Amino acid sequence: MEPISCPTLLPLINWYDRFLNGPEVKPLTPREKARLAARNVLDPFNALTILGSSAIAVGSDAHSADGPGMRGFGRSVGVSYAQDMTGEFFGTFLIPSLVHQDPHYHRMPKAGIPRRALHAIAQVAWTQGDNGKGMMNYASLVGSAIDDEIGNLYVPGQQTNLPASAARYGIGLASAPIENFITEFLPDVARRIHVRVVLVQRIVNQFARTDAPGTP
Repeated sequence: MEPISCPTLLPLINWYDRFLNGPEVKPLTPREKARLAARNVLDPFNALTILGSSAIAVGSDAHSADGPGMRGFGRSVGVSYAQDMTGEFFGTFLIPSLVHQDPHYHRMPKAGIPRRALHAIAQVAWTQGDNGKGMMNYASLVGSAIDDEIGNLYVPGQQTNLPASAARYGIGLASAPIENFITEFLPDVARRIHVRVVLVQRIVNQFARTDAPGTP
């Protein structure tokens, strides 16, 4: 009688280590970029932050353009998801696929703090291509303008004239390094205090991504 072999157990994936180590350095195909965009939208942490920020926004201002109560809350959630999906479609999938841009942010964990801070700021305009070489960050510079113009069609209370759109575009680019600073430095803090701060990053990222461009 042949001995029964025990199935080999696959090693557990430590998703927190993946967060700390950053993205795998390899070019993504358009399909992988689309999958990354969809995963970012469907991420449970993303849902929690959208629900939380909408609840705070409606609860703190019953006279907002979204309206009061559950109806206003639902409208705010819908608008936030629409903005999120638009941003991911253009900023993570379509534009990076067309211009062969890597949609990831790549950290510099071994550099000095001033160098890393400059790197986080520069990434708004200058990023990495699929070939590993530097290139203009079209997803940020062009994608932000497209997101705002599309938002003019459905974001309640948003001023749609050119000066207002230009102001939102400028504020969006000016606040964009906030998310990069979080991605760059928060893993170092997490290693030191041994706290899993992925949720904190998601919350701050959500506010940085949705609040500034949506300002009327």
